Amino acid sequence: MNSDLQNVSVIGGGAWGTALAQTCAQAGRDVCLWAREDDVVDSINTTHENTRFLPGAKLHENVRASNDLALAAKADIVLMVVPAQFTRSVLDDLKAHIREGTPVLLCSKGIEQQSLELMSDVLINAMPQAIPAVLSGPSFAKDVVRGLPTAVTLACMDAALGRALMHAIGTRSFRPYLSTDIIGAEIGGAVKNVLAIACGIVLGRQLGKSAHAALLTRGFAEMTRLGIAFGAQPETLRGLCGLGDLVLTCSSEQSRNMSCGLALGRGESLDEIYAKGTGVIEGAATAPALAALAARKDVDMPISEAVAAILAGKIGIDEAIEGLLSRPFQVE
Repeated sequence: MNSDLQNVSVIGGGAWGTALAQTCAQAGRDVCLWAREDDVVDSINTTHENTRFLPGAKLHENVRASNDLALAAKADIVLMVVPAQFTRSVLDDLKAHIREGTPVLLCSKGIEQQSLELMSDVLINAMPQAIPAVLSGPSFAKDVVRGLPTAVTLACMDAALGRALMHAIGTRSFRPYLSTDIIGAEIGGAVKNVLAIACGIVLGRQLGKSAHAALLTRGFAEMTRLGIAFGAQPETLRGLCGLGDLVLTCSSEQSRNMSCGLALGRGESLDEIYAKGTGVIEGAATAPALAALAARKDVDMPISEAVAAILAGKIGIDEAIEGLLSRPFQVE
């Protein structure tokens, strides 16, 4: 055990933040889970359960909750698990309390709408004293909190620090694989959420498993093109944080993004979906930023662009499908 990385803070008390707090505690760390909601803090500290966001999961005794950011900042490792569109504002509140050289693992997947920046760029701009790293891969909170086998990518430009982080938070069942390709890890996580909405629409419209497989595969090609345009390593996108996460998110209704697409495909509106109170749908927030970023980089991403247009109400689902099916035949 690396004693220099004993204290871990998880910023974000949703299901995924809670699951990561649990696995860090199981790895032998002392964990402070920061949550904005008083009832989440109270339930974790009194019953060792996040009754709002992850009910039924008994949390390790080493997990303690707080809504005090200054307290949470006193950590050797910080995991940022707030939704992508709120990451900058929380970092702005946190930065006065973070020590120079603190590693910050970015665990939310998305592109900031206003700036079109990836989360590592947001972190570098908002909190330059921190060392960025990315944790991403095929992982559902309910699986991780139960200790079911899960493998993820841990990307850090400093390989030695990356190895220390990997051993600090990894367990027998939660297995990080090391990479130095932060951009690739972020691109994979952001794009797959948008593609999961597309795959859900296909199944919701009952277009068949063949269409689903084709969309997933061509979506992966879009992810790869964008990643290469940003300088990502193709092998990163073929790994856990790219293809692996894409397969999981596009194949299970446990994914909020996939479920959102299914509902859209069955005729529900985005407002009706949000009214159900299912939580943040990262792909819906990322889609317009992804389409704008692809246009800026001159990267052809017709599936992602179609999802953005559907969510914005610019075109209907049938029109979007017709547009994709009418594209010229081309070499794969």
